[in-house]
Amino acid sequence: MIRYLGIGYGIALIALGFVGYFATGRTSLTALIPSAFGLLIGFCGVLALKENLRKHAMHVAVLLSVVAMGGAGHRVVKSGVLTGAEATYPAAVIAQSVMVLLSLVFLAFAIKSFIDARRNQE
Repeated sequence: MIRYLGIGYGIALIALGFVGYFATGRTSLTALIPSAFGLLIGFCGVLALKENLRKHAMHVAVLLSVVAMGGAGHRVVKSGVLTGAEATYPAAVIAQSVMVLLSLVFLAFAIKSFIDARRNQE
């Protein structure tokens, strides 16, 4: 199940990056950062479809999602919107916030999946 969620999460990040890039008038390539993470995580999900690669591929996907969540979360905090400041680039803050939320949901499901796999192994 988690491998399909990884593929879906990757697709969602790819879409987020492209929507952000085109919604802001294609002014900054950094809007495509979620797409880069999505491509890598989606690829890990596809690799996880092979039984012998599942464990390693999903661990890499989780590592990438932690990096994605940390980077985007840092930018949201640095923007000051959590303290009530007005965002200089509101579209970027929205995209980064969505990336954090998507990553958090994926991490929660992945951790539950890892725990379940460990229990089933014993």
